[in-house]
Amino acid sequence: MKNTLIALSLAAFAAAASAQATPAGLWKTIDDETKTEKSLVRVTDNGGIFSGKIEKLMDPAKANAVCEKCSDERKDQAIMGMTIIRAVKHNPDDAELWDGGDILDPNNGKVYKVRLKPVDGGKKLEVRGYIGAPLFGRTQTWIRVE
Repeated sequence: MKNTLIALSLAAFAAAASAQATPAGLWKTIDDETKTEKSLVRVTDNGGIFSGKIEKLMDPAKANAVCEKCSDERKDQAIMGMTIIRAVKHNPDDAELWDGGDILDPNNGKVYKVRLKPVDGGKKLEVRGYIGAPLFGRTQTWIRVE
C-alpha cells in the first residue's frame, strides 16, 4: 500500500511538472546582450500550434513604437500587441523542443526560425532564433511570469 501511494504521488508530481514544461504562458523577455528586461510575451497554444504576442514593453518610452524595419505585414504596425512568434509546434523527435515556426526581432525587423525549450522545470524558456541551422543563431532565456 505504501509503495502504491508513493508511486501515485510521483506520477502526480511528474504530471504537474510536465504540464509546466510547455512554452505556453506569460514570459519576461531578457535581452541576451544587455541582460535587461525588455517585454512580457504571452505564448498561447492554439490546438498544438504555438504563437507569442507582446503584452507589455518594459520601456515606457517605447509604448507607442512601431516596427519600422519589418518587411512583412507587420511593417509600421504597433509593437505592443504584435505577434512575434508564429507557427511553432511540438517536435515529435524531441519531447523537450518546440520548433518549426519563426520569431520576429522587432528591433531589426528580421524574422528567424525559432526553437523553444522549457528548462528548469518550466520556470525558464530558452528561445533560440537562427538562420539555417540552430548552430547559427542566438539564445535568450525568458523567465516565466505565470
